[in-house]
Amino acid sequence: MSSDPQPQLVHACADGVATVVISHPAKRNAMTNAMWRALPPLLDELAADPGVRVLVLTGDGATFCAGADISGLVESADEARELAVRAEEALAAFPKPTLAAVRGHCVGGGCQLAVACDLRFVTEGATFGITPSKLGIVYAASSTRRLVDLVGPATAKYLLFSGELIDSARALRTGLVDEVLAEDELDKRVAEFAGILASRSLLTQVAAKEFAAGRADREDHWSAQMRAGGDTVEGVTAFLERRKPQFRWAP
Repeated sequence: MSSDPQPQLVHACADGVATVVISHPAKRNAMTNAMWRALPPLLDELAADPGVRVLVLTGDGATFCAGADISGLVESADEARELAVRAEEALAAFPKPTLAAVRGHCVGGGCQLAVACDLRFVTEGATFGITPSKLGIVYAASSTRRLVDLVGPATAKYLLFSGELIDSARALRTGLVDEVLAEDELDKRVAEFAGILASRSLLTQVAAKEFAAGRADREDHWSAQMRAGGDTVEGVTAFLERRKPQFRWAP
């Protein structure tokens, strides 16, 4: 993919897993305004695809994403900020499990996207930073709250106030990431874990994702889905028959 210099989002689907690649290698996969705009409709397309059960977001080559392309900030900082927040919100609202696979720099808007994913698996050499204080930009309230919910107020303030980068070990200690892996193990582990997620009940996952986000008004809805959807019967039957379940529920 790195041979193509055109900034773009590349995606592919296989075995229930959709992989979206941030590809702008000339600028360490920095997100242009056009790329920010392209992400929400792409996510809508993948969310509506019944063959997609898990989404993996990663970067082209040795970098996840170095943030927003500065040229977009020069043209209009307000527009670039708004586009980034819309993309982040679309990713956070994706109804199925999402996993960021991170190598190298995960900075600024790149970290914003990674935080919007449900899980983050990273290499030992990955670095993380949220850098609006270096540019005089106000980080959006929704983005700040999502970061605080993930790492707590102290770490969120450290990252936002200073704009300093932290390594993968500190990111793991603070809860910013879920697993740290050797460089040559990341792809294997992400594929393995994405396969595990794709094999589990999407009914359980979608409901859990809603509840974890604080939505508490759909207990009756999900109870009805559990009764009618078939996954519970299949899961219990498969357990008793000592076989792998074949879950069929889809939103």
